[in-house]
Amino acid sequence: MEATVQGIFIYGFESYQKTHGLSVDQRRAAQAIMLCQSEALGYEEWIFLNDKHTEQQNHSCRHRSCPRCHGALTHDWLERTQAQLLPCDHFHVIFTLPHELNALWQYNREWSSDHLFKASAETLKELLADTRYLGAEVGLLSALHTWGRTLSSHPHVHVLVTGGGLQGESWRPAKKDYLVPVGVIKAKFRGKWLTWLNHAYAAGALTLPPDWTLERWRQILRTIARKDWNVRIQGAYRHGHGVANYLSRYLRGGPIKDHRIVSASSERVTFRYRDHHDNHEKTLALTQEQFLSRVLWHVPVKGQHSVRYYGLYSTGAAHKRQEVRDQLGLPEQEPPATEPQSRQCPYCGHPLFHRVSVRRQISYLRNTACSNLGGTVQQGVQAAPLTQERPAQSQSTERIFLALPGAA
Repeated sequence: MEATVQGIFIYGFESYQKTHGLSVDQRRAAQAIMLCQSEALGYEEWIFLNDKHTEQQNHSCRHRSCPRCHGALTHDWLERTQAQLLPCDHFHVIFTLPHELNALWQYNREWSSDHLFKASAETLKELLADTRYLGAEVGLLSALHTWGRTLSSHPHVHVLVTGGGLQGESWRPAKKDYLVPVGVIKAKFRGKWLTWLNHAYAAGALTLPPDWTLERWRQILRTIARKDWNVRIQGAYRHGHGVANYLSRYLRGGPIKDHRIVSASSERVTFRYRDHHDNHEKTLALTQEQFLSRVLWHVPVKGQHSVRYYGLYSTGAAHKRQEVRDQLGLPEQEPPATEPQSRQCPYCGHPLFHRVSVRRQISYLRNTACSNLGGTVQQGVQAAPLTQERPAQSQSTERIFLALPGAA
């Protein structure tokens, strides 16, 4: 077995899905991971006309949970984001939900992630608009992560906050190394989340885990209401580029990349992680079933954004960002234009001509049919049976040929 995420899924997912109830999103992610860069997804073909040398490159799946094909998209996002950042210090704030809510998150992923974004953003915007702290409109870039370093369930959101904001039409910088007292942020964040949680439950908009009784639900509410919620403030960072670079590494590709996997067999998977308690690199061994469960737990809901922008960084605030740049005397940066590299013949160095594009019709990658499956199914989506069988060559394909120069 290849010691990669794809190799582990190819070897173990077929038997795993027989005993685990999975959502459409999780099955779609598993199939995408297994088929990524294989002939099953089609290919592009190039040819050198002089000697008829041809090359083929299989298509990537481009799924957010696939660790094989995220490099170019991540690079492009980072360049756009760094060009958009205002030329000021930034703070890095991390909001984490109590672990008692992990089971509730599993059955209410869309609601939970939306309100984690909303609670963290509104907390910062309202406090920093208060004249006791800053009294200005700030810019926020928020990124959702659901995993810890051992692939555990750990929903939290990273927020990059401008170290200053617009007060009317004037830029007001934050105090050096000071944003808002962390205790105030914790209390407001906890209050917002719990208020919305109770309203959603009263309105019937939440699904409780099947093993939660009404008394268990009330007990958890009492526990988290008394708990000191985990919020950390880091900074100030010059320009925020370092934090943006950190976030880009976890934007796509799922909770673990292939380089962290030490070994894989039918019995166990061993991978590296860095222990945040002592900052030492360690290894953890899981059964194959445990590894697949942890990876699939973090599959995002289809169509839901894992990065969101608020305040000065929102889409409609471009004119405000330009006001800030004008006051600080620095022009807005344009993302560097990258010219597409032409594919070259490995023997003579001449450019290859793009000859044909073959696109397979993989129906089960977009299957939304409902099926009765047992086990735990992610809330808000339908379950659908998917097979691991790869499509036969006779399956419907779309071949796009490009006219060769000089062809009649």
